[in-house]
Amino acid sequence: MTRPITLFTGQWADLPFEEVARLASEWGYDGLEIACWGDHLDPWRWDEPGYAEGKLALLDKYGLKVWAISNHLKGQAVCDDPIDQRHRDILSDRVWGDGDPEGVRQRAAEEMKLTARLAAKLGVKTVVGFTGSSIWKYVAMFPPVSQEAVDAGYQDFADRWNPILDVFDEVGVRFAHEVHPSEIAYDYWTTVRTLEAIDHREAFGLNWDPSHFVWQQLNPVDFILEFSDRIYHVDCKDVKLNVGNGRNGRLGSHLAWADLRRGWDFVSTGRGDVPWEASFRALNSIGYDGPISVEWEDAGMDRLIGAPEALEFVKRNAFAAPEAAFDAAFSSR
Repeated sequence: MTRPITLFTGQWADLPFEEVARLASEWGYDGLEIACWGDHLDPWRWDEPGYAEGKLALLDKYGLKVWAISNHLKGQAVCDDPIDQRHRDILSDRVWGDGDPEGVRQRAAEEMKLTARLAAKLGVKTVVGFTGSSIWKYVAMFPPVSQEAVDAGYQDFADRWNPILDVFDEVGVRFAHEVHPSEIAYDYWTTVRTLEAIDHREAFGLNWDPSHFVWQQLNPVDFILEFSDRIYHVDCKDVKLNVGNGRNGRLGSHLAWADLRRGWDFVSTGRGDVPWEASFRALNSIGYDGPISVEWEDAGMDRLIGAPEALEFVKRNAFAAPEAAFDAAFSSR
């Protein structure tokens, strides 16, 4: 089982799309997980004659393919409360509009529907992204939060995302939610509750990114095994813990990335605390044959050094499952 290794372009969207494609090709990546921001992809142009075809032609020029596209930024705004300056900083003018919160949520939802249509036009079966959450603000549970308020948050998610997922079903594309703090599903139990909220519909699955599990003290390997039928996509991002000195906390302390006082930080794939070998073995065990996508984030390292290094790490460690058991040869004749 040979899986393609791709580069997620989200952290590269300050560069022209063709430049990212050129770099990824030179480094030896098989393809790109293309972000729907910068000039990389624009879902509002999904039905523009030649638009999708032009993107595919550019990929082909550099010997690359696409198996998934991503729209984390607009997905974030679908359910979020409050909508504020943080969203203004990551949303397009078209989605932000006049900044009225409900209008922002509705335009973000419309873009997610168009993202599914663009994916289908590109021949892609998976869209990766965030959902947002109206109840993440309650994570500390103080001031006290009622069960009714929590239940309302999951209902809000279902009410806003089911119509989006209807379009995904219509065009034959699946959504892979990245389990991540600030989203409706951010750990094991919230993932269970999220799937229940939408009645386990198949259009909604998971993007496995272990970096968000490790600093929460969750087991990324068990997560693969527990949600084996929902792992629709894999992002390889690493994290390094820096706790245990009695000062550095797991919540980050409102410190900037790469500040050595943080209790954890994202680091280049292979340089952190993610149990990669056990994780790749678990992916083999569930028969995952989709792309392994390097989501490169490391505020203390040059990305032009880190991205090719991460590719070599994944090539060495994301070994394929054997075609036969090692002891099959014992009975050969």
